[in-house]
Amino acid sequence: MRGRQDRNLWFWVFVGPFVLGLVVFVYLPILWSVYLSFFDSYNTVTPTTFVGVGNYLDMLRDPAFRSSLLTFLAFAVFIVPTTFVLSLSAALLVARTRVMQSFFRSVFFLPTACSYVVAALIWKMSIFSGIRSGLANAVLGWFGIESIPWLSLADPPWYWLVIVTARLWLQVGFYMILFLAGIQRISPTLYEAAAIDGAEGWKVFRHITLPQLRATSTAVLLLLLINAFQAFDEFYNILSTFGTYPPYARPPLVYLYYTALGSGQDFGHGSAGAVILTLIIAVVAVVQGRILRLGDRGD
Repeated sequence: MRGRQDRNLWFWVFVGPFVLGLVVFVYLPILWSVYLSFFDSYNTVTPTTFVGVGNYLDMLRDPAFRSSLLTFLAFAVFIVPTTFVLSLSAALLVARTRVMQSFFRSVFFLPTACSYVVAALIWKMSIFSGIRSGLANAVLGWFGIESIPWLSLADPPWYWLVIVTARLWLQVGFYMILFLAGIQRISPTLYEAAAIDGAEGWKVFRHITLPQLRATSTAVLLLLLINAFQAFDEFYNILSTFGTYPPYARPPLVYLYYTALGSGQDFGHGSAGAVILTLIIAVVAVVQGRILRLGDRGD
């Protein structure tokens, strides 16, 4: 009995601080944000006038908020499948590499250790700076192509190329590791049986590798969608100039940032928008899990 009490004590000694931090810095702010979304709250996080679901209705009617959701949709439609395909392709290549596999795995994964802010500034100020000496324009100059103002024009929207390439460089390696772990769990006997039957190449991938990666693929797609919803750092740091942000290409988090922390500091509407965004993410996650039947077939 004494030993069990000691184990429980040490358990809470080690786990308690993390649980306390999670409650204080995550769960309580979330609950307070939900509570605040039902009140008018300008320039303060203290509720003032109760407005019920008024803030939610205002957000849903706001063209700027709906435009931010369309921006997310345009971003997600490209970034999710592209990252998925590139990550899976990289994982397949690394898995088939017999020499220096650890080296190539580290090379692909290394960019994930870079801060989104740092990467965004490198892309903005060095690679796609828009001046002749910028890396992208210098390469174009070798072929006699005029310099492109990557970030200063809304039409054509070259800024999408800057944002998307930065995001791909940052996250492909992480999802490659997830796919690689799934591939390494596939039983070699399946491939041996396929080889005996004469299957190879695309047939092996389609009928063995891809079905065995169903759970991993579902998890990767879910994480990609959530990360697309949470896009902020690359958009803000690439497109903003001296604290001002252009009226286009505002994803939901950038819009909510300026709503809650901009000149108006409208925490009530900002909190309502955050709750709406959370509900959208939850619905998308549930629907995606149902469609792909998460857990029905393991990899």
